[in-house]
Amino acid sequence: MEHARVLRGVAGVAGFLAAAEIVGATGLIDDRFLPRMSTILRGAAELLVDGEFLADARASLAAWGLGLLLTVAVAVPAGLALGALPPVERAVRPLIEFLRPIPSVAIIPLAILLFSDNLHLRVAVVVYAASWPIVINTIYALRDVDPLAKETLRSFGFGPVSVLLRVALPSAAPFIATGIRVAAGTAVILVISAELLAGGAEGVGIYITEAASGNRMDLMLGAALWAGLFGVLSNTALVAVERRLFRWHDARTGAAR
Repeated sequence: MEHARVLRGVAGVAGFLAAAEIVGATGLIDDRFLPRMSTILRGAAELLVDGEFLADARASLAAWGLGLLLTVAVAVPAGLALGALPPVERAVRPLIEFLRPIPSVAIIPLAILLFSDNLHLRVAVVVYAASWPIVINTIYALRDVDPLAKETLRSFGFGPVSVLLRVALPSAAPFIATGIRVAAGTAVILVISAELLAGGAEGVGIYITEAASGNRMDLMLGAALWAGLFGVLSNTALVAVERRLFRWHDARTGAAR
């Protein structure tokens, strides 16, 4: 089953690449605006030995990793506190529902004014945007904890903190992990977007801007291709971690990721 899903995914990607190459070969799209897929892939391969691109990629990766770590450190405790304290969650809910729909890219100009350091700017934007899926998933996960399990623990004299740590948190952990996985993808988008809009000295977004200004569409799209591939790889890695840590959850729910 797992191998079949992988093969179908590979076949889908290969089919898309072949179709894009055929469309380019027909001349329906001007190569000056959208190079053929083979040209883009060749440009992406060139970037693997391009020292400037590799330095920019390391800078973006550092901002992504730091931003995601801080997001988890902030959002998981916040979600646990709100999920464990329903009156507080009801009081804060209007603010959450007001802030959450605001496009994350729209706060980048504000971040530019608040942060002079480019790394701090990117990390701040990531923390704001990536916190929501973790907070929301954590709140709803705590709501769905089996009330009988909590009451059983209380009947043995355990207090609220013990119930949270022994029953609620383990039960909610798979859903929190899913929120972190969604946040990781969001963080990739926000790091590149912040680099594109705010500028700076380094980053994949900066490389894309410079390649576009030099009319190197192949390198620009090649860099974007690597950014997308990193998002896929990070998601795949986190799915593998979830499966390893929460086999009991998949077995109980019959979920197929």
